[in-house]
Amino acid sequence: MTAAKTNPNGYGLVPGTYQAHRAKNPVRPDGRAASPAWATAPRTPRFVDMLGGAPAPLDTTAAILWDDEALHIAFWAAEPNLSATMTTRDDLLFFENDLEIFIDGGDSYYELEFNPLGTIYEVFYLWRDAYTRGSKWDTPRFDVHNPRVQSFGGDYPRDRRNFWTGNHPRGTRWAFLDYDLPGLAVRTHYDGTLNDPSTLDRGWTAEITIPWAGLVDLANGRSLPPRPGDTWGIFMGRFQQLQTRGPAETATAGWAAHRFGVADTHVPECFTQVTFVD
Repeated sequence: MTAAKTNPNGYGLVPGTYQAHRAKNPVRPDGRAASPAWATAPRTPRFVDMLGGAPAPLDTTAAILWDDEALHIAFWAAEPNLSATMTTRDDLLFFENDLEIFIDGGDSYYELEFNPLGTIYEVFYLWRDAYTRGSKWDTPRFDVHNPRVQSFGGDYPRDRRNFWTGNHPRGTRWAFLDYDLPGLAVRTHYDGTLNDPSTLDRGWTAEITIPWAGLVDLANGRSLPPRPGDTWGIFMGRFQQLQTRGPAETATAGWAAHRFGVADTHVPECFTQVTFVD
């Protein structure tokens, strides 16, 4: 994965790039990401700090494969102290250690988070400037009056001038908290003992399967499955709770496949530009 030789986005950075190969062998996910299909898949470089670009202190890489049925994403995350407590679907996993995927759909984007236990959290976001009366989004399925739909302005930093709208030029989004991506499968495996700081652990892996049929809301006129040469914006990241001084004092570190330059994952212009190759 390299920096694309194109014009920088509105945040002054050229997004990183990655070539996703068509799978040469059947992808049979079990969470270990050790099957022959992944042996030849190019991995991202070691994840870096989202804001500054320094190498993350814990080795993390990812890879993407695709076939006619689905998009496949794998993660390998070193972790000497495995921890995970949340077990309910759509728990706020970003308050503990997790891995994350975002997929850009133009007027929409999708967020998926998961922890070593395989608990998942997912949200579908729709830019409010795209939600107009009579548009393709104006359907009962995307009813913004549902109590489980929130207005969202993006992550920090916020100040008094943009507290409600966030920092993105497009403004706010509708966040559909009950959205379930059709056919999604998340499988995880951890090597060590969860929630026992007295043991030294090796880490955890994950395999995510997303059927192309489930990505209709994000296709934005693109072919499903993609044609060779098509490019999608896909974020691959890791968020880690780091103990600072006392047991109750932690700081959240955000690592990604390339430097964002902003402390906000909700910036599709910064997602890795993934080109599908045959």
